Amino acid sequence: MTEAVIDLSPLKTWSHLAKQRRKPSEYEIVSTNLHWHTGSSQPFDVDPEGFMNTWYREYRDNSPVTHPDWDSFRDPDEIVYRSYNMMQDGSETYVDGLLDQFSEEGHDSGLSASWLTTLQELYTPGRYLLHGAQMASGYLVHMAPASTISNCAAFQSADCLRWVSRVAYRTRELAIAHPELGYGETERQMWEQLRAWQGYRELTERALACRDWAESFIAVNVVLKPTIDECYWRAFEVSARRAGDSLCALLTEAALRDSERSRRWTVALTRMMLNEPANVPIIKGWVQKWTPLSDAAIQAYSKSLPDNPGAAEAAVERVRAFHQEIGI
Repeated sequence: MTEAVIDLSPLKTWSHLAKQRRKPSEYEIVSTNLHWHTGSSQPFDVDPEGFMNTWYREYRDNSPVTHPDWDSFRDPDEIVYRSYNMMQDGSETYVDGLLDQFSEEGHDSGLSASWLTTLQELYTPGRYLLHGAQMASGYLVHMAPASTISNCAAFQSADCLRWVSRVAYRTRELAIAHPELGYGETERQMWEQLRAWQGYRELTERALACRDWAESFIAVNVVLKPTIDECYWRAFEVSARRAGDSLCALLTEAALRDSERSRRWTVALTRMMLNEPANVPIIKGWVQKWTPLSDAAIQAYSKSLPDNPGAAEAAVERVRAFHQEIGI
């Protein structure tokens, strides 16, 4: 009787990438198939019916949006931690240069009284908005069903936190230049009570309370972040330029460069979802559910923007154009 010979040789490194028949890229090596808690009815080695396992089963594994291979997703920019830090180090150097140059020129002392009021009401409280987007992105880091998706969300979260920091820095600079105006003291009150922010606040808080990972992704990346981009950043930039605040306009342009990268992976992942026919009505339903909150946020905020008629209509149109680009 002949016994079968079993090949016990170990798998080669990166064996899950062997079918490509080429050396894996740095992105593939450090980004793909890293989630050890997927593909099991018990994601974590704790009580099977414990809170963590129950949460992940319900809001990730049993999401109504499905795909046979989430690990096949790839970031269009193939960003890794090393390249992200190199790229953003250059971006931070650029922003630091802007801040230093305008500070040396006494920029803030030359701003008009009406524009200083606008900055206090519509710009510096924005750190609450951006922090909300950062926390919602952090939720996606933990809940996404593939490491390549989690990585994109992690870099997005870092981008948001970067601009929380920069808005806070500008708040302090304005407080130093105009100590009598209360910069750094009134922002929470503005965020919670000023009518201009209430649409953004509702949209952000509802997005933070969204549990299903796929709906959270749609709410944050397809609705909330484009609403921030097109109104808080882009529409405000127009008013800033017309008020002579070149620093604010240039900082906004830098922030929107981060948003362009975020949009690229958003488009790629949403199209991947839409390639599964059963997902199409679900995703379109979510977009229809969240879009009225976006419209309300844009309308409420834009009404207070000075010297910028048509800001709301333009912002809404740009958000709609992004949805059309995706195919929704």
